[in-house]
Amino acid sequence: MKISSASTPSVSIAPQVGGAAAAPAAAPVSAPAGTDALESAVLQPAQKALGALPDFDAARVAELRDALAKGELPFDAGRLAGLIQRFHGSGSKA
Repeated sequence: MKISSASTPSVSIAPQVGGAAAAPAAAPVSAPAGTDALESAVLQPAQKALGALPDFDAARVAELRDALAKGELPFDAGRLAGLIQRFHGSGSKA
């Protein structure tokens, strides 16, 4: 995964229409002057290091794929499903 150096635009929040009383609209979020240059200087080494890394380790993926095909790597579909459900939430948690 590569991280681009593009900045994100300012975000404004609009009140919800209908339902309970709507809150006043929030002002657009903006950083103090000079913050972008500071963040850029601080993050630049990390962005450069990430840019030098491959998107994924193709050799490791092939190794794991072969191990799965040979039955050398156990795969529990039920456990995977449970982990996915726990991570994303089932929506019925109390």
